[in-house]
Amino acid sequence: MLGWANVQRHVAEEITLLCDMHHREKTNGLLPMEEVQAANEAPFNLREGVSKPYNLHYNGPRCETIIGSNKFSMNVGDGPVSIPLVIDGRALILFNSLDNHFLLNLELFDEFNHPILRIANNELQYSVTPWDIRLRGRNLLIRAAERRILVDISFEVPNRIVINRGRLLFNGVEIVLQPDYALIVNDGNLLDQNEVINMPIGLMIGSRDFSGPAAFHIPNVPRYSGSTLAAMRRARRRIRDSDAMRQALFGH
Repeated sequence: MLGWANVQRHVAEEITLLCDMHHREKTNGLLPMEEVQAANEAPFNLREGVSKPYNLHYNGPRCETIIGSNKFSMNVGDGPVSIPLVIDGRALILFNSLDNHFLLNLELFDEFNHPILRIANNELQYSVTPWDIRLRGRNLLIRAAERRILVDISFEVPNRIVINRGRLLFNGVEIVLQPDYALIVNDGNLLDQNEVINMPIGLMIGSRDFSGPAAFHIPNVPRYSGSTLAAMRRARRRIRDSDAMRQALFGH
């Protein structure tokens, strides 16, 4: 903040982090140093509890959602919305249709149903309570602790979202995601390498509060139960067994 040319040193207390726009304004002399120092003492995100909204440029006639290794896609002409994931009547992932374009909506929660990420019609806002949040390029990584990923998302504009890894949590339901599967920890249901095209609802867990067909509907799962690590070990064994069977039957 004091300017390297002026002080010729790197001291943590004298360093702050600016977004691209404010960094350019500071460099061009349009942002007074006093404002930078005041913001460093009381950052906007910490004061508000959430980040300033960030607009994602999603549009086009088709949307795609990747959850683990499962792909859900929808054309504008095939329905007003695409809901890849809904739990207890709450759409955690949803694309709205407006003027023949899709708008992304997403809600993520922690174990206590506290919201940690919200995207409303392409406007992204995240909580500042998790241990670490990193939005780098088109990738958003949220961690609860070191080496403990809550969610790893890639925003592949203009029409695709990829949730590579993490845990989707709501009302005691836990879905663990890895690049090669999606696992419902509560009952051990394993979804891997499914492709669902032009189906209004992808995965529905709990009550059917949305009209329209669902590719997968699991009405009853035990809540707040199941060991995540044990369920993941069982899932990996099932995937290995399935791969071995395909190799034996088809040679690939």
